[in-house]
Amino acid sequence: MPEVDHARREELRRRLLGLGFDVVRFARAEAAMGPQLRAWLDAGHHADMAWIERAADKRGDPRLVLPGARTVVMLGVNYGPVAPSSAGGPVWARYALHADYHDTIKPGLVAAGGVIEELFGVTSADYRYYVDTGPVQERGWATRAGLGFTGKNAMLISREFGNWLFLATILLKEEIAPDGPLLDSLQGRADLGEPGLLCGKCTRCIDACPTDAIVAPGTVDARRCVSYQTIENKGVIPRGLRAGIGNRVYGCDTCLEVCPWNRFARDARGVLLAARGEIRELTLRELLELTPERFAEVFRKTAIKRVKLAGLQRNACIVAGNTGATDCLDALVRLASDAAPLVRAHAVWAVARLGALDRLSAARAAETDPSVLAEYAAEFVTY
Repeated sequence: MPEVDHARREELRRRLLGLGFDVVRFARAEAAMGPQLRAWLDAGHHADMAWIERAADKRGDPRLVLPGARTVVMLGVNYGPVAPSSAGGPVWARYALHADYHDTIKPGLVAAGGVIEELFGVTSADYRYYVDTGPVQERGWATRAGLGFTGKNAMLISREFGNWLFLATILLKEEIAPDGPLLDSLQGRADLGEPGLLCGKCTRCIDACPTDAIVAPGTVDARRCVSYQTIENKGVIPRGLRAGIGNRVYGCDTCLEVCPWNRFARDARGVLLAARGEIRELTLRELLELTPERFAEVFRKTAIKRVKLAGLQRNACIVAGNTGATDCLDALVRLASDAAPLVRAHAVWAVARLGALDRLSAARAAETDPSVLAEYAAEFVTY
């Protein structure tokens, strides 16, 4: 690469790091990763996330997303380490303990676009950016660009930040020399490389997964994954998976937390993040007693708001049943009469787990008829 181009590339990297991104790396925009993604989809591991399948071709070739794209600029924002929850309380995925990263990282991407226009003399038509929203296989491109490597937990693992990077992508029509993956042996590969190449013999993530969702090194079956079930699944959580959810009320970091590479994790700078640590102080009872107004107030501008009140209370009911939360029994009994069938079904399950189905009959007898217990029993068996 001519020296002037090298200098401009490094100036771009320096300027983007100055905006608050913790890692900036470049990859060549080309067809890649298609076969591995297609095999994952064909196995049904994406559950009902149909949008992944609809955009599968684009995820494998960024030139289908931005015609004329020649470079993939991969950006990482460190969000660790942070305590996942207060002792004994419901557990949240660490990323959720911030304002919605889609919103806080976007201004950095807008500013990055301005830098690109300045350095390369292009317009906004010559690039496109995403933060976990577009048809881009972020983790795959991050591996190819050398932000980290694909671990056996199928997550990107950084040698600088462990498992704790938000990823953002800029597709650019300008050609920038690629940085390349971490291992020379991956150069030129048309897929992600073998997952876990830098994991060695370690299987901590596979062994620790509470629902056995890591079905092979680097392959997660979303249908069994706690994160999918508590966030992406908008319906009933299968009974066979509920015990594995434990006290996780939103998402799951288990396969990330046990990773030995986290010994290199650093505290987040927070330039493109806004901590919402007060969320982890919420008690299980408070979650079960949330009103629509309180839910909107507490989770405004967070990623959690997307599961909606019914989804969060569904998860809280499962946590209550799993943790023997008899102090929440009154709240669960009330939710067993909730207007949302999704909440009602999981509340009944939780009450049954606490050995108090008779409380449902007593609670409803004053309103309707004691025979309503049969309705609850049927709902319990069904769900």
